[in-house]
Amino acid sequence: MDAPLQALPVPSETVAPEAQWTDPVTLTGRFIRLEALETRHAAGIFRHADAETVALLSRGGPAEHSVQGWAEYIQRLNAVPGRVNWAVVVPGGHDAGTGQAETGQVAGRVSYSSMNHADRWAEIGTMLTPPFRGGFCNPEAKLLLMERAFTVLGAGRVHFKVDARNARSRAAMRKLGATEEGTLRRYQTRPDGLSRDSVMFSVLPEEWPAVRAGLLDRLDGFSR
Repeated sequence: MDAPLQALPVPSETVAPEAQWTDPVTLTGRFIRLEALETRHAAGIFRHADAETVALLSRGGPAEHSVQGWAEYIQRLNAVPGRVNWAVVVPGGHDAGTGQAETGQVAGRVSYSSMNHADRWAEIGTMLTPPFRGGFCNPEAKLLLMERAFTVLGAGRVHFKVDARNARSRAAMRKLGATEEGTLRRYQTRPDGLSRDSVMFSVLPEEWPAVRAGLLDRLDGFSR
């Protein structure tokens, strides 16, 4: 496992090649690993997902709540142009009761759900299943993707679009330290026909050091 992120990387003033922006490289943190989202992750997501997991997603969820349904959902996400998806994996250890090795659990997925190389911005979207909310998965997933965006890809902006009805996600964005820019009214139409209002939050390179410090401080509060 890679060493924990500690030293402050400087945001890059050089924009990485576009092919690098769409490369789902494996990213490893203290508590989680982000690896390219594939259909093999469907069973792990299905194990912990519920109706609330997908209720407020802009692209909706699987057609049916089954391993096959989640596999088809993953295929659909991976087919969206300019989108890069990762599985959020909590690496395995050893079961305290049996002593048997565990291979790890799939907590959900996180994505560069949209990117614009010419304009140097990336959008991050997150879907975590209930057992993994409120812990280290969300802050570390955002830390890993924002770190990559600002210090490797040379992004000039990272933003997040949150369903206006999702009070928990809006509170999480404020806790992150992202700037709330406003509400895009009836901005996205879900597969069920609902036109949702999306609240836009963003972080700029000059704001990243403070946001990063806050995320690291939150992660320091967790122990394995």
